Amino acid sequence: MTTHIDSTFLLHGGDYNPEQWQKYPDILKRDYQLMTEAHINTVTVGMFSWSVLEPEEGVYNFDWLDDVFDHMAAISGKVILATPSGARPAWMAQKYPEVLRTNERGEKMLFGERHNHCFTSPIYREKVRNFNTLLAKRYGQKDNLLMWHVSNEYGGECHCELCQEAFRTWLKRKYGTLESLNDAWWTIFWSHRFTDWKQIHSPSPLGDNNLQGLNLDWRRFVSDQTIDFYENEIKPLRSITPKIPITTNLMADTTDLMPFHGLDYQKFAQHLDIVSWDCYPTWNNDTESVAHTGMKVAMIDDYFRSLKQQDFLIMESTPSQVNWHPVNHAKRPGIHRLSSLQHIAHGSDSNLYFQLRQSRGASEMFHGAVISQDGSNQTRVFKDVQQVGIDLSNLAMVKDMPHRKSKVAIIYDQDNMWALMDSQNYAQGTKQYWQTLQKHYQYFWQHNIPVDIISPQTDLSAYKLIIDPMHFLMSTAFMTKLDQYIKSGGVVVGTYISGIVNELGLAYLGGWPQMLQQLYGVQIEETDTLYPKQTNQIFFEGQSYLVKDYCTRINSTGAKVLATYKKDFYADTPAVTENHYGKGQTYYLACRTDLDFLTTFYDKLTSRFKLAETLPLQADSSDVSIQIRENKQTTYIFVLNFDEIEHMLTLSLPLVNMLTNQKEQGEVRLESYGIRVYQINK
Repeated sequence: MTTHIDSTFLLHGGDYNPEQWQKYPDILKRDYQLMTEAHINTVTVGMFSWSVLEPEEGVYNFDWLDDVFDHMAAISGKVILATPSGARPAWMAQKYPEVLRTNERGEKMLFGERHNHCFTSPIYREKVRNFNTLLAKRYGQKDNLLMWHVSNEYGGECHCELCQEAFRTWLKRKYGTLESLNDAWWTIFWSHRFTDWKQIHSPSPLGDNNLQGLNLDWRRFVSDQTIDFYENEIKPLRSITPKIPITTNLMADTTDLMPFHGLDYQKFAQHLDIVSWDCYPTWNNDTESVAHTGMKVAMIDDYFRSLKQQDFLIMESTPSQVNWHPVNHAKRPGIHRLSSLQHIAHGSDSNLYFQLRQSRGASEMFHGAVISQDGSNQTRVFKDVQQVGIDLSNLAMVKDMPHRKSKVAIIYDQDNMWALMDSQNYAQGTKQYWQTLQKHYQYFWQHNIPVDIISPQTDLSAYKLIIDPMHFLMSTAFMTKLDQYIKSGGVVVGTYISGIVNELGLAYLGGWPQMLQQLYGVQIEETDTLYPKQTNQIFFEGQSYLVKDYCTRINSTGAKVLATYKKDFYADTPAVTENHYGKGQTYYLACRTDLDFLTTFYDKLTSRFKLAETLPLQADSSDVSIQIRENKQTTYIFVLNFDEIEHMLTLSLPLVNMLTNQKEQGEVRLESYGIRVYQINK
């Protein structure tokens, strides 16, 4: 595996579909001229091109793709070559219906859409592997082949009989015997014990979709089967082009920018050379400030950066708007530049777009693009992209430079997300696992303290503070890991709804696990789930703070009580505690609070454990984000104003703004959505 992208510049460009324009040679010629004007240096091609590249089985048309490599070479540009498995041709579905998916109701899907193919199908696997072999042999030695982009936005599941048998085989490997499986899924309830492996079927509204063990293992299987399909895809690429890095574009949802629910990216990322993802926030919406959206983008960037603890790529974004949001809002002036450089600030080595030229018809004909249907270089969007291209050229030196090491990490566990959201407990509308992590993250983002978003498998020793909210599904192995970390001097913040079930999804017997009781110095009695209009309060250091959604009643067995509840049957009982354990400390937050409490609380921890960054500048607002990329020789400080009004920076020493090559000092005005990138030589 190689993690290095062979370029001397930050990647700027994106998805290009010249196959759509073969009847319009003047448009193709014009496109490459416009790419040069927009400082485009990279194109991604071939993603949805299978029906053009292989119009009939065994009949190939690569001439147009050859031209792309030649045209990009002429402008010193790079090519990211995609494998086309994300959308198979109609002839394949007609001749080999096995490749089409079956839904959870047992219905064979018709040809259409994009990911509508069975990941288990031997025929589809063979067709994909053979075609990728052709691509690797034809283009693997091209000097301007930058990397492989495998498929597109993997996702979805198939419930055909091939997948059922694969699922049963997966279960046999995991459990060995039906007795072990029955015990793990607690099938004795409702008389659901299985006596034959063939009785087991994937979750379905026609059968069982309320068996938590089945649901959890099915999600794990789908993730593993997708990874296995990916590994099948890349075999010829690895074999023929071992020095060309491989990625596939990962996803986040739109509203809250949480990791895609359907796959375990923390596991998938270990199979990628470089992590890349597709970013489509709802900037300038009517429910939150631009700064709040910026915070959410920052956190998901940090999540993808943390997957492999290395620089990542933005594989897709839009220079303007999309065509699939509930409201397809145009980016306001300044937002495209701000959002593009935010990614670079958090460790991206690219800002790539879907798409370079707007389609004339079909599903995404109105999706934003660098070049609109009028082909003009005078649009606001084109000029915005042009400016970003200039900025990235000026910042080429930050490529391969890591984000500043974090002292703080937040635990996110995909298994936990699946188990918690499937749990028939608490309240479906208020569980909000990722959103809860965001609330904790927000404090550190507002105070310019870098944060990693890590999995339970990550080494904890590099961090001073571990924040572990709502860790509902927690293995004893992870408890042991926490135990060792805290004993060695680490600090952990845990919360309500943690350590309830084991890795099988079975409840811990005997109450809250003894190890957690020792770590936190508390015992848990019960968790009260509040209705949306119900609230409580806690008293912390003489102040009252609002509490909502969840209140856990606990007893201290040695922990210091820092806050107590105001009312209800648990009035005056502990709500926030502190415990000394070995050389370290733990804090338990028994209830859900708003940001005001978390700000006060983390202010104390930041001061006590010296978490704040030492910076040669200061902003007058928490809506101004400061991020750092650095190596042993140089530090680059990104200053990003996510507010609609200007703010002031105070520089403690003269600094050079890399975007203008101007020296700045003293009081500096930072305009609305303004950006500075300062260089400091160590």
